[in-house]
Amino acid sequence: MHLVSNRVRHQVTHRTAPSAAHRTAHRTAHPTGPRVLVVSAGVGAGHDAAAAELAARLRLAGAAVHVQDLLTALPGPLRRVVGDAYGPCVNRAPAAFDLLVRSLERDGLLRRAARRSATAARPGVLGWVCGTAPDVVVSTHPLASQTLGDLRAEGVLRAPVLTYLTDPAVHRTWVHEAVDAHLTVTGATARHGEQRYGQPMTVAGPLVPARFAQPVPADRAARLRAGLGLTDASPVALVVAGSLGLGDVATTVTDLIVGGAVPVVLCGRNEARRARLAAVPGVVALGWRDDVPDLMAVADVLVHNAGGMSCTEALVAGLPMVTHRPIPGHGRANAAVLSAAGLAPWTTTARELGAAVASAAAQPRRRQHHPDPAAFVLDVVGARVPAAA
Repeated sequence: MHLVSNRVRHQVTHRTAPSAAHRTAHRTAHPTGPRVLVVSAGVGAGHDAAAAELAARLRLAGAAVHVQDLLTALPGPLRRVVGDAYGPCVNRAPAAFDLLVRSLERDGLLRRAARRSATAARPGVLGWVCGTAPDVVVSTHPLASQTLGDLRAEGVLRAPVLTYLTDPAVHRTWVHEAVDAHLTVTGATARHGEQRYGQPMTVAGPLVPARFAQPVPADRAARLRAGLGLTDASPVALVVAGSLGLGDVATTVTDLIVGGAVPVVLCGRNEARRARLAAVPGVVALGWRDDVPDLMAVADVLVHNAGGMSCTEALVAGLPMVTHRPIPGHGRANAAVLSAAGLAPWTTTARELGAAVASAAAQPRRRQHHPDPAAFVLDVVGARVPAAA
C-alpha cells in the first residue's frame, strides 16, 4: 500500500488527459498499474456518473479499477431509505428535506442516524477492501466518505482515501478529518469548504466525458435543432432537474416562456413529468437522453435547480448557467456558492430569469482548460497518466 503525506497530496502537479488515440493504444486486457477502489452510491445519477468517468480514465491509464455501490453494503431496509427516499422527499415534502439537510450540519438525532448508517456499511466495504487490496480508495458520495474515513482513522484501511465532491457546496457529511484529500471540481467549492469547515480542499477538476469539451459540427447541430422543432430565433434554455426530475420545473418553464425563451426540458427518468410538460405549448419535453453534449451545443443557457452533474457538464461545455427555483437543502446551498463565485446567477422571479437568459444568450462560448482528477489519483500512488500523443 502506498502512503503519502498530506503536504505531498495537496501540492500535486496536474496533467492533462491523454488523447483518444494514445489512450486506446495504452488500454490493456490485464492492467498492471495501481489498484483503485471507487465507491459511489446509486442516489440520483451524478455520483455514479463521476465514479464511472473516473474509472474509465484510470483504466485507460492502465489502472485496475473496481467500482462499488455503497447501497449494496447497507442492510435491506436502510438501503431502501437511503436510496429511494431522496426523490419523493424533495418533491412531496420539500420543507422536511430542507430541515433534514440543515440538521445534518449539527450534532443531534439525524446526525447520529447518518453516522449509524455509515457504520452499518462497514462490513461490506471491508469486504471490498480485502478483496481488491487497493493502493488508493476514492469516494464520490458523502456517506461512503464517512464509512471510509472511519476505517482510515482506525487504521483498518491503510490505503489513502480521497473524497471527490460532486456538489458545488460543501456540507458536513462530505468532510472527514481522516480522509487524505478532499477533491473539488472548482475553486469556488474548495474555498467554501475551507472557509466553512477549515478543511483543506484540492481543486481536481471535472469528471465528465471528453465529448462535452468538443465542439459539435454545425450540420449535426442543425439536424438536432430541426428534430426538436427549434426553428425561430428565440433563446433556447436547456432545463435540467436531475435524473429524477425534481423540483418546481413547471413554474420554471412558465417563467421562461413569459420571458420569450424556448424551454427544452430534460425530465430524466420522470416520465410522468415529461408527459405533463409535453402537453404545454411551446415546450420541448425530453426523457432520458444520451446526446446531452449535443443538446448543450444547441442551447443558449442551462437553467438548473440543483447544481449537480449537469452544472459540471455545462462548465466543461462552456454553456452559461442560471439557477432558478432551486430545490431545498443542497440545491439552495449550491445556488449560493455558484452565485457568489459568478458561475451562475440565482434568479427568483420571471423577470430576473428572462434578463439572465437574454444576457447568457449574448455571451460567446468560453471553454477553459481544467485539471484531470485521474491524474491526481495516480499521483497519490506514484503512477502517471501516459503522456499525450
